[in-house]
Amino acid sequence: MLDLHTMNPRQLEAVRCNEGPLLVLAGAGSGKTRVITYRIAYLLLHRQVPAENILAVTFTNKAAREMQERMTALVGAKRCKEAVLSTFHSLGVRILRQEIGLLGYKRNFAIYSGSDQLGLMRQALRETGAAEGRKVDAEAVLWKISAAKNLLLGPGELAVAAGDDWAAVAAAVYPRYQSLLKACNAVDFDDIIMLTVRLLQHHPEVLARWQERFRYIMVDEYQDTNPSQYLFISLLAAKYRNLCVVGDDDQSIYGWRGADVEKILAFEKDYPGCRLVKLEQNYRSTGTILAAANGVIRNNPKRKDKTLWTNAGKGEPIDLVIARDDEEEATRVVERLQLECFKGNLSCGDFAILYRTNAQSRAFEEQLRFAEIPYVLIGGMQFYERKEVKDALCYLRAIANPRDEQALLRIVNFPRRGIGDGTLIRLNQWSQEQGVGLFEAFARVGEIEGIVTATRERLLAFHGLLAGEIAAFRKRGRLAERLGELFKRLGIEEELFRTIDDPKVARRRAENVEQIINSLAGYEERTASPSLSGFLEKVSLLDDDRFAGKDKKEHGQDAVTLMSLHSSKGLEFPFVFLVGLEEEILPHKRSIYEDFSIDEERRLCYVGITRARRQLVISRCLQRKKYGKLEERQPSRFLAEIPAELVNDEGAKESSPEEAERLAGDAFAKLRSMFG
Repeated sequence: MLDLHTMNPRQLEAVRCNEGPLLVLAGAGSGKTRVITYRIAYLLLHRQVPAENILAVTFTNKAAREMQERMTALVGAKRCKEAVLSTFHSLGVRILRQEIGLLGYKRNFAIYSGSDQLGLMRQALRETGAAEGRKVDAEAVLWKISAAKNLLLGPGELAVAAGDDWAAVAAAVYPRYQSLLKACNAVDFDDIIMLTVRLLQHHPEVLARWQERFRYIMVDEYQDTNPSQYLFISLLAAKYRNLCVVGDDDQSIYGWRGADVEKILAFEKDYPGCRLVKLEQNYRSTGTILAAANGVIRNNPKRKDKTLWTNAGKGEPIDLVIARDDEEEATRVVERLQLECFKGNLSCGDFAILYRTNAQSRAFEEQLRFAEIPYVLIGGMQFYERKEVKDALCYLRAIANPRDEQALLRIVNFPRRGIGDGTLIRLNQWSQEQGVGLFEAFARVGEIEGIVTATRERLLAFHGLLAGEIAAFRKRGRLAERLGELFKRLGIEEELFRTIDDPKVARRRAENVEQIINSLAGYEERTASPSLSGFLEKVSLLDDDRFAGKDKKEHGQDAVTLMSLHSSKGLEFPFVFLVGLEEEILPHKRSIYEDFSIDEERRLCYVGITRARRQLVISRCLQRKKYGKLEERQPSRFLAEIPAELVNDEGAKESSPEEAERLAGDAFAKLRSMFG
């Protein structure tokens, strides 16, 4: 139900402003998602805008799902069914699936993940000789090409931007890498946006079609857009100019991924006559926490002026802990955590420990384990990045798109079939000479000289297996059932137990493979017209879990959360420990000595502070270990930017080892009794 009386005046202003460009500066905890969903509901219910003319774009699948769920609750599933609420990449795929033929691709193109791109890049490096006998970091070259694509630089344009060794290699290999992608009827993640923009720029009829479709456009987290995403949205919105962007320049922390904070800062210049609405009332944190955040962020010279405030009251002062070293820092943080649990005020799931670099987690993990406190570490290897999962998924990729040669090469010896690298090199050479795909080369292996009879038979059997599965999976329904049968025939579980010495590890990995079947079954249940390519598209577009909300506390586990500041954006916790506030950590040494700009580091600190709802504890060390030796540390400049009257430094006094041991002993005893 849409009850506009529950909104504050600024939120209501943003909801009712529907025609023309609108910039909503939404401070941390100011209810921006609510504003976006209410704005869509207002368009549907009060302005009678057809749902198919509404587009809302965000950066993560989690945020898109949350918007969809809220919209369904507000107006009902039927009324908002045709509205598009998606990520940038999902929107790009939606357009490409219909229009990519104009660029010489087929509609069933594959989307290559990071490891697939790496394999293709290594092939391109070999074929072009761009490395010139040197050992080349293929990932570094891919990073350069990714950055070029985000700037909409094609294979023939990167040479102009070449400025270092890796950029020179990238410029040389980029054309071959791109041609290999196209030969496989595949795109990488950066292609999704770049190719979509190319379509819109060079095919006026395509642009006109999608401009008519999306007359009302909303973009969430606009401060995180890169140049290609910015142009993508600008093209779609150019005709009707009903573009509402929501964001916070003070929370722009992904510059290292290509996000350009200048886009939100220049929005009013890009769209003359733009209306500006500031959401400054915070519904998350206490007055003290907000005053600390305001005190820090106001020191950034280039920002939109705004000041967070709340009706929630002043709250508790910020506690400062100064520890002798990183080991004591972890000990004292865990002691404080235990004390709060002892008081009965909070449970483990109410706490978060936030740090600038993942390497800082080690000491806290050790102390939490020692204290037998459950915790979840955000940012570990994700499910779809695990080797056995990727191997198994490559069967589905090859079945859905037999031209996907990276997938074919990954599974031709999984499970092991006794097909050597020399044979695969010969196959690849022959397929290039004959101008045929690798899948066809498997079927014609009898024509290739230098391959022994036994190996030819194995390759023919492999081709026959895949050909049979391609035919089987074209039939409607039973996708998960067919996949389970295929994995059994392949003997994947037996292969894992045969090749992994530790049975527990083998079992874990076999269960991961089983989860692919479960995931496909769930997809079939939730989808009106399920297909193998649709499932693979869903998997490919899953977030990389470096942004907020991707890793979950399994089964509702009551556990302390450990995560980097980058991962914490968008989340909130009753009690936050912001640790390691020292020069060269926060701000990071790279920003001090290489980039010579700490604006984004200050925004990271601001994000960390505003994750706390009720209580914030900040810590730093006098010394910290580096290669096993203690080095003196200097306090972060951001500490001096927090008004002194907000900080309680009683916790900064160092406790004696005897006192620390006594406090720890009492806390451990109470904790063990609490956990039974």
